[in-house]
Order: sequence, then structure tokens, then C-alpha cells
Amino acid sequence: MNVLVVDAANVVGSRPDGWWKDRARAARRLHEQLMVADTAYDEIVMVLEGAAKGGVKAGRDAHVRTVHAKGAGDDTIVAEARAALGKGHRVTVITADQLLRALVGGAGATAMSPSWLLDQL
Repeated sequence: MNVLVVDAANVVGSRPDGWWKDRARAARRLHEQLMVADTAYDEIVMVLEGAAKGGVKAGRDAHVRTVHAKGAGDDTIVAEARAALGKGHRVTVITADQLLRALVGGAGATAMSPSWLLDQL
């Protein structure tokens, strides 16, 4: 199984389209794009933190599972990646955060940039 873990704050923040005015709406827009995207991933895990959590309820919608970070989003992203790796899944994490990329890479996941994901959408 191929799992994509999305650092939603990084993806949304990579485009200067006014997302900072309404973080919940920006999260909802990304969720909608992920729902209709034709990707090679069996499951997409979108991690939300802060005000963005107001845009999409936690839970599963078809192949997209939204997770609300209880604390730091990075900790939740690492935990989601490790859990999927622990089940023997191939995991790709979308983030621009270099420390986070190193952490998930050390666990066995592949890290790709937000621009890579946006090109897929």
C-alpha cells in the first residue's frame, strides 16, 4: 500500500494566494483538491494544525484521512509516517521542513516538496 502524508500547513503556505486570511478555507480547498486528485496513493493523510483544523473535520473521506494534530503538526506527521511504515506500507511525506524531511527519511519514508504535490494536483 502507498501512503501519502501531507504537511498541509507547508503545502498551503507554499502559495501566496491569501491563505493567511482564512486558514480553515485554505485547508478545505486543499482537501477538495486531494479528494479528486488522480494519484498513485492508496491513502492520503492530511495533517492539520491550528486554525486550519476548522476547515475540515477529522476522519476519513474516501481515500483521504484528515488528522487534527493535538500538539505540534510535525510530531503528528512523524507518528503517522511511522505507523504506516510499521504496517509495511510505502510512505511519502510532503513537506518543505528540512528537519521533518530528515526525521521521516531516517524512519524509512520518502520526502517530497509541496511543489511536487501541487504539480500532481
